Amino acid sequence: MDFDRMPKDWPNRTSARMTRARPHDWCVFEVGRGPEILLLHGAGGSAHSFRNLIPELADYRCLVPDLPGQGFTRAGNKGRLGIDPMAEDIARLIEHEGWAPKLVIGHSAGAALALRLSTLIPLDRIVGINAALGSFEGAAGVLFPLLARVLSVTPFVPRFVSGLWGNAPTVRRLLTSTGSPPDEAGLRQYIALVQDAAHVDGTLGMMAQWKLDALMADAPKLATPTLLIATTGDKVVPARVSRDAAALMPDATYRELPKLGHLAHEEAGARIGTVIRDWLVDPG
Repeated sequence: MDFDRMPKDWPNRTSARMTRARPHDWCVFEVGRGPEILLLHGAGGSAHSFRNLIPELADYRCLVPDLPGQGFTRAGNKGRLGIDPMAEDIARLIEHEGWAPKLVIGHSAGAALALRLSTLIPLDRIVGINAALGSFEGAAGVLFPLLARVLSVTPFVPRFVSGLWGNAPTVRRLLTSTGSPPDEAGLRQYIALVQDAAHVDGTLGMMAQWKLDALMADAPKLATPTLLIATTGDKVVPARVSRDAAALMPDATYRELPKLGHLAHEEAGARIGTVIRDWLVDPG
């Protein structure tokens, strides 16, 4: 998406800026004052997805980049959209900006990125919200990544997808299928993302290159204290994925919340914020 045409009602618009940290042109949002927190969104989203959680972190300085190729960040190298190179590029962005976050909060694929980032820079805590730490099962595990890989290298597909899906009924249906019916503001923002062919292209590229085998093999060595929050209404990543991952990690706490869907931090920012704050005070 074109940064200069960011909608006037885009969340935290006045806190956004562009910065160049090789190989990408990043859009970053810096909100609040206090200890720094890095927030990483999931595939297909953007920094806007934390709009209802950021107010619950008022005592912190929230650093929220759009991931490469998504939202308003322009990918400088489309071959670096997998988990390892993307984590490396986020670490490079952190160094470039002089940031020093000790806590990272990631949603879905952003949680996997946070865990990989912990092997590159020192972190004190990690929070994963409906962390995408599992693989697709059965035939979908083979066909879905393969399909994304094919689509990502087909030039006309992103524009076709944007034209076909970039309307209110389809986007509402897609979001509702995650278990999280959207509010009207969120719906408008997701429509804007889906209507942008570059964002669709970046999302497809990320899905095509996403491989978690090495990360999960390292799970017993991921020693950074981690809170994994899962919700029983999540229709994208079952709660058992976070529960099973927590069992593999040496210092992980698992919290399960009823009813909320995959976009729990958008549905119930105050509730998710309370769980996070409580854990930061008392990790036990």
